Amino acid sequence: MGSKERPFPSREEILEFIRESPKRVGRREIARAFHLGANHRLQLKKVFAEMKADGSLGTPRRRRGKLPTVTMLRITGADDDGDLLARPLDWDDEAAPPLITMAPERPGRPALGPGDRVLARLKARGGNSYEARTIRRVSDAPRYVLGLYGRSGSQGRLRPTDRRYRGELTVAAGNSLDARPGDLVRAEILPGRRLGAREARIIERLDGGSDSFSLMAIHGHDIPTEFSPDALAQAAAAEAAPGRGRDDLRHVPFVTIDGADARDFDDAVWAERDGDGGWRLRVAIADVAWYVRPGDALDRCARERGNSVYFPDRVVPMLPQELSNGWCSLVPDEDRPCLVADMSIGADGTLRRHRFGRVLMRSVARLTYNQVQAARDGAGDGAVPRPEIDALYGAYGALAEARRRRGVLELELPERRVVLDGGGAVTGVEIRPRYDSHRLIEEFMIAANVAAAETIEKLGHPCMYRIHDEPPADRIESLKELLKGIGVKLARGQGTKAAHFNRILARVADTPHAAMVNQAVLRSQAQAEYSPANIGHFGLALRRYAHFTSPIRRYADLLVHRALIGGLGLGAGGWEKDPPDLAELGQALSAAERRATAAERDAMDRFSVAFLADRIGARFSGRINGVTRFGLFVTLDESGADGLVPMRSLPEDYYVLDKTGTLLKGRRKGRRYRLGQAVEVLLAEADPAFLGNSQPLPEDQTIDPGFLVARNAEVTRELYGGYERGESDLIYGQGGYVRQVQY
Repeated sequence: MGSKERPFPSREEILEFIRESPKRVGRREIARAFHLGANHRLQLKKVFAEMKADGSLGTPRRRRGKLPTVTMLRITGADDDGDLLARPLDWDDEAAPPLITMAPERPGRPALGPGDRVLARLKARGGNSYEARTIRRVSDAPRYVLGLYGRSGSQGRLRPTDRRYRGELTVAAGNSLDARPGDLVRAEILPGRRLGAREARIIERLDGGSDSFSLMAIHGHDIPTEFSPDALAQAAAAEAAPGRGRDDLRHVPFVTIDGADARDFDDAVWAERDGDGGWRLRVAIADVAWYVRPGDALDRCARERGNSVYFPDRVVPMLPQELSNGWCSLVPDEDRPCLVADMSIGADGTLRRHRFGRVLMRSVARLTYNQVQAARDGAGDGAVPRPEIDALYGAYGALAEARRRRGVLELELPERRVVLDGGGAVTGVEIRPRYDSHRLIEEFMIAANVAAAETIEKLGHPCMYRIHDEPPADRIESLKELLKGIGVKLARGQGTKAAHFNRILARVADTPHAAMVNQAVLRSQAQAEYSPANIGHFGLALRRYAHFTSPIRRYADLLVHRALIGGLGLGAGGWEKDPPDLAELGQALSAAERRATAAERDAMDRFSVAFLADRIGARFSGRINGVTRFGLFVTLDESGADGLVPMRSLPEDYYVLDKTGTLLKGRRKGRRYRLGQAVEVLLAEADPAFLGNSQPLPEDQTIDPGFLVARNAEVTRELYGGYERGESDLIYGQGGYVRQVQY
């Protein structure tokens, strides 16, 4: 007998089903779950649209507290007893995950290994721990792995550099490819055993130098690197977009302004004073939608990647180079198709009017932030025309005033860059200078993004918003406790506006606690996400916001371009029919962004540690950025690298962690180590590959009692399980979180 059709579910029943489901839910899954027939299809579509519009279907948030009975898990490794450990697949890395131990697989089933994903049934064991039993295996671990080769007696061993693999692999003599101990290799994981370590076959030997650090991060975070043959062929066949149907703006002296090391140029700007005391601002963005059409080969690859990923020595682009560095890059003195946001800015910085159009433009100059700032300061070489620069700064001044009135969250978080020589070796890690020319471009892009969101909203079309929720209440409480430890009070009820955080930041400015408080305020914030359900942008204090200005490197921006093109009737490349499921796509793009951020932070950590590898035994100044029950985390002033000072390395005493989690105090001698405190450390270990090939502290090195002994934080993350066992909220890279909460 066929299944009996049931009454149409209520909104509450639909939301409850979505919350309880172990996987993403769309209309198809709801129809199946409630046995809805074809006659309910239009009603379900209408209800779904209404729930999206009123925010009911905003980005789902994992419920805190008890885990569901059935959920998706990823195997992370084994504990000291050999039991397999797992974590929820969609777990937020900023929160401490529960301890999940996998029950043994039934006889006849292949053994699980690190990276495998399973649908599992959980049984609570008390506290924050569970036992899990496999219902079904969803996918296997990646087939290939990077690692350091070594030997144990007559047997080859491979220790993966990927943090997800916590155990070793064995390598038979015939599968070693003549690798030597300490070599970095790429290996194929062979079919698993029921018992013992899994086997691997080495297929490539790498040089193990600094040029492999990005490769480790790319592989460890599953960053897609290969374009399909169809996508490459499509990119190679691309030609200049026709000028027909486009406004000709080649007479307008647009300029691009980027960093000296920028690899693609997808935005150009121009401004002039208008007759109403304000400014006319034009922001031209590469017309990627002309070349990448919905559903084609390039679109499928771009959607899978979600965004470009940037490393100190390379970039993994969202689009092939023929587009990202060719037809879609606004290089000087070449005609390029663009979408232009033409905006009227009041003297007070308000966005008075705006319109969008498809144009043909020609950039007159590729400028750097340094050049523009030098010209503004009167120290330029004459290559940058002063009148055009003054007009750009005039428009920026108006927008900056509007920003100040809105009360945008103003964090001071220095971004570091790795300096490489011609051979790719690390020669330094330095803070990127921060000029008004940087802020100018940021404000222009924000204005264009707001204009795009307003236009799509007025058209009544679905929009992929960039949303940023208010800080979660539990993080605000943690921030209050931290601030209490340094004598700063965040009053109850003051955690709902960015301006309240700015008052705290202003109070600690120019104090030893400034850097620590800026990081702590950042960690208290929710993550920015992509969603068709608009809740505004807390950090920027905006009611509506969408990413429009970087379609070369962000798929979300391409979606916004398609919405504008289709809604305004600007020709080919827009949405001709219903757009894709933006709620599900927003979740995927948010996850891809977090994946890229983690990979970039991973590579930055490795390069920073490599810079320190030949300075074992040297002393450095730094500040305590984390206080834990097992020691202190210290950020070095010079390089921004993080290191752990293990409890056993502190001057002799018995140390107790106070209830605020910000202070270690010695019981006998009263020595104190407080969050944000300036310290001097002696570098004991630095291993950019995490594993046991780091140099030991020289035997003749004496350690003064007043110095702390720091070990590479990457090693300690592995030793103490920071990413897996509850210390992730205390471990962070100096540059990483800046990109994690992108505006």
